[in-house]
Amino acid sequence: MTETDLNITPICETSELEDLCGRLEEAPFVTIDTEFMREKTYFSKLCLIQVGGPDEARVIDPLSDDLELAAFWRLLNNSAPVKVVHSARQDFEIFYHATGALPTPVFDTQVAAMVLGFSDSIGYQALVEHYCDKKLDKSSRFTDWARRPLSDKQLHYALGDVTYLRDIYTAMQEDLESNGRASWLAEEMAILTAEDTYRVVPEDSWKRLKHRSRDPKFLGVLQALAAWRETTAQTVNIPRGRLLSDDAILQIAAQKPGSTDELEKTRGVSAGFAQGKHGKTVLKVLGDAEPLDEADLPPRKDRSVLRSHPVGDLLRLLLKARAKEAGVAPKLIASADDMDRFANQPETDLPFLSGWRQDVFGSEAKAMIEGRLALTASGKNIEIVEIDE
Repeated sequence: MTETDLNITPICETSELEDLCGRLEEAPFVTIDTEFMREKTYFSKLCLIQVGGPDEARVIDPLSDDLELAAFWRLLNNSAPVKVVHSARQDFEIFYHATGALPTPVFDTQVAAMVLGFSDSIGYQALVEHYCDKKLDKSSRFTDWARRPLSDKQLHYALGDVTYLRDIYTAMQEDLESNGRASWLAEEMAILTAEDTYRVVPEDSWKRLKHRSRDPKFLGVLQALAAWRETTAQTVNIPRGRLLSDDAILQIAAQKPGSTDELEKTRGVSAGFAQGKHGKTVLKVLGDAEPLDEADLPPRKDRSVLRSHPVGDLLRLLLKARAKEAGVAPKLIASADDMDRFANQPETDLPFLSGWRQDVFGSEAKAMIEGRLALTASGKNIEIVEIDE
């Protein structure tokens, strides 16, 4: 199928979508992408869906009044076709919120690219250039996808996100089969499709706020405030920061204002917020908050864990050498912080100590920590030497 053969007319009726999804359910794979807007809402507003099979690709207009998406949701949950995506975390968040389920099985080309040795977080355009020898026209990337009608140029741009994806997927599948790394990717897809990745628990939202306190009273208030903000932002569907900023949450928790006037004087809190219904609710939240239980307090930070360590530098060299040899992005195996954590506390449970990461790097990292492995220079190369006991 050439670009001129593409059908860019959006699907706006349920019957046409059901016909398309019925055909795609019989396909070996389906390429999927979405366009959405989120600047003014808590939940992403799904504005366009692009889907493709081996022989066709279409755009779906979820904003159409004559369209029900049930057939598309069934396609996502059908275990027959592989769902091919690129950097799909935000797309999956939309799907999970809409249906309470995640697509399966999945092949994410951005993750696959790292398994195949491309740079960390490689973009779709770079993969299109590498595998398809094409250069994408990105002039429509700042489109307001909620506006109607969309131009032919915008629709062609949107379809490009699933048409080239077919060729990329086919080539990557061949590469993974030839080097025996399909199982590596499967481990990563299990993480991407885990519900815990997308489930939002308001009572845990305080954990993302940056602070250094372990004071149970302060943290109890912080937990209560953050949970209220998360729940309220979801209910009224506005970004949590637009309701109340992180800094304002921290200031309120620290100062514990007891009146509307005191709340209004808190940094980051507007007069309108303090004097309105949200201000009254926040004061009640403060009054009802209880100290955090000892078991729920954040662990005491051992600053030595993240302190730069000479052995950590050696581990980074080992990682670089083994990642290059394996033809995989180092970031996919371990982070720089992982190296320092392991150097300071070798008993720490880290991702590279299990699965394929252990085979590529973890076993030798442990041997180095235990003095059974050394690095030496040979010209411009690093050589890894086993030390006899």
